[in-house]
Amino acid sequence: MNIALAQLNYVIGDFNYNTEKIINAINEAKQKDADLIVFAELCVCGYPPRDFLEFSEFIELCDSSAQQIASECIGIACIIGLPTNNPKVQGKDLFNSAYFIEDGKVKAVVNKALLPNYDVFDEYRYFEPAIDFKCVDFMGYKIALTVCEDLWNINDNPMYVTCPMDKLIDEKPDLMINIAASPFAYNHDEERVLILGDNCRKYQLPLFYVNQVGAQTEIIFDGGSLVFDQEGLLLDEMPYFKEEVKIYEFDEGKVKGYVPIVHDPQGDIAQIHDALILGIRDYFQKSGFTKAILGLSGGIDSALVCALAAEALGPQNVMAVLMPSEYSSDHSIQDALDLVKNLGCKHEVIPIREAATAFESIMKPVFKDLPFSVAEENIQARSRAIIVMAMSNKFGYILLNTSNKSECAVGYGTLYGDMAGAIGVLGDVYKTQVYKLSNYMNRERDIIPQNSIMKPPSAELRPGQKDSDSLPEYDVLDAILYQYIELKKSSAYIIEMGYDETLVKRVMKMVNAAEFKRNQAPPILRVSPKGFGMGRRMPVVGKYLG
Repeated sequence: MNIALAQLNYVIGDFNYNTEKIINAINEAKQKDADLIVFAELCVCGYPPRDFLEFSEFIELCDSSAQQIASECIGIACIIGLPTNNPKVQGKDLFNSAYFIEDGKVKAVVNKALLPNYDVFDEYRYFEPAIDFKCVDFMGYKIALTVCEDLWNINDNPMYVTCPMDKLIDEKPDLMINIAASPFAYNHDEERVLILGDNCRKYQLPLFYVNQVGAQTEIIFDGGSLVFDQEGLLLDEMPYFKEEVKIYEFDEGKVKGYVPIVHDPQGDIAQIHDALILGIRDYFQKSGFTKAILGLSGGIDSALVCALAAEALGPQNVMAVLMPSEYSSDHSIQDALDLVKNLGCKHEVIPIREAATAFESIMKPVFKDLPFSVAEENIQARSRAIIVMAMSNKFGYILLNTSNKSECAVGYGTLYGDMAGAIGVLGDVYKTQVYKLSNYMNRERDIIPQNSIMKPPSAELRPGQKDSDSLPEYDVLDAILYQYIELKKSSAYIIEMGYDETLVKRVMKMVNAAEFKRNQAPPILRVSPKGFGMGRRMPVVGKYLG
C-alpha cells in the first residue's frame, strides 16, 4: 500500500480554495500511484474554525465540499477532516470527524474522542466526544485511524475516560494513522516526536502522522509530519513551515526504504524566525492585504519587525516611518536610515515635534503648571500612532505592532500609541530573544545595524531615558516572566530560586496590573508554549498575584 501524506496550508472558511487544494493533491498522488492520501484535521474548513461552527450553513458547506472531494476519489482513497452533525439528541451538535473515502463514497467516519480544552484549544465548546471506535479496513489492512489529541494523551489525564487506541488495539490493527492540527511552539517539535514515538512503542504499531502547515491569525502550524516504525523509531519527517505531498510504501508491517533517523531540530531562534515569517505572510495573504507599515525608531524591536516584514512580504511592500521627536538621538535616526538602506524598503521621515507641541498647548489650560510626566510622554507615542494610521488609511497599509513580550507582560507600552497595530509580530518574543533573533537575521550579512543591537534600549520619550529606569535588566526580568507565564510558577517558588523577593512581587504586580492593556492589544503571533491572547485567559480585574 502506497500512502501519501498531504501537508497543506488551508484558509478557514474558504471552501472553494480548500477543496481545490485537496483535489489537486489527490490527483497528484494518484499520478504517483498512491493508494491512499491523508489530509489534516478539519482540512475541509480550516482549523480552528471557532464560532463559524455555530452556523448551520457552514456545516452544510463542509458536507458539500466533502462530497465534491469524494467524487474525485476513484482509483484512490483519501482521509479528510471536517465537522459533522451529531445525529443524537444528547450532547453537542457536532463531531470533529475524519472521513475515510473510497470509490467515490464515504466508507467510514471516525470521530475524535479526546477534545482538548487548554491553551488555544476550546473544542468542548463545539464538539461531542466519541465513545465508539472501530478500525478501517483497506486493501487487506486494518487501520487504526485517530484524530490529533486521540494519539497525544496516553491515559495520563483523568478527564479522558476512554483512550481510542486502547479500544482499537483489540482489533489487531496493522498501522496507525493520525490526522492533526498541532500548533507550533518553539519546543513542540521535540515533544511531538517523543510522545508519538511512545505511542508506537506502547501499541507496537507503525504510525503515519500528518500535520497541517500555515498561520491562522495568531496560531501558526509548522507541518513536520512524521512517520514511525512499530518500535517508535522515527523514519522520516516532512519539512517544517512548508507544504509538501510525500508518498511512502507500506508492506508487511514496515515502511519500505527508510531506516531510523534522529530528530535534529532547528534551534529555538531559527524556528521562531521561520514561524514569524510564515505568520506575517499568511496574515497578509489570507486577509487580502499586501502592504505593511510600521514606526521605525532606530531601536532593536522596530528594526527586527521591519526586517522580518521585508523578508515575508518583500521590501517593496514595507513602509517604515521615522517619526523623531525632540528627544530622539541623532544616532537613532541614523540607525533607522541605515536599516532601510540595508533592506531596500520604502521610508518616510515625519517629525512629531510640531504635533506633540500642539497637543501639549491644547492641554495646557487643563494641565496648568503640573510637571512633565508620563502624560506628555504618551502624547508623543499617540502622535506617532495618528501618523502611521493616517498613512494606513490613505495608502492601504496595514500597521504592524512592534511591542515585545517583555513589554507586553509588564505594561511597558502606550495604549492607542505604540500598542497600536493589526497584528503583534514580537508580542510572544521576550526582549532577550529579540537580541538573539536580530543576530540571527544578521547571520549572513549585517541587516540590522549593530548600533541598534548594542545600545541600551530606550523609548526616547524624555531626556536620557532608558528602559532600565523603569524595568529590571531584561535578562533578570525575562527569567522571572518565563517562570511566571510559561511555567505558571508562584512568587514563592521564584523567590526560592534565588530572585529578590521585592523584585519578584513587583514584577508580578506589573504583569497582573497590565491585563487591561493586553486585553486591548492586537492578536499576537504565537511562538511559545504560553502566549498572550487565546492561550492565556486572565480576568482583567483580579487581585491574585501568584
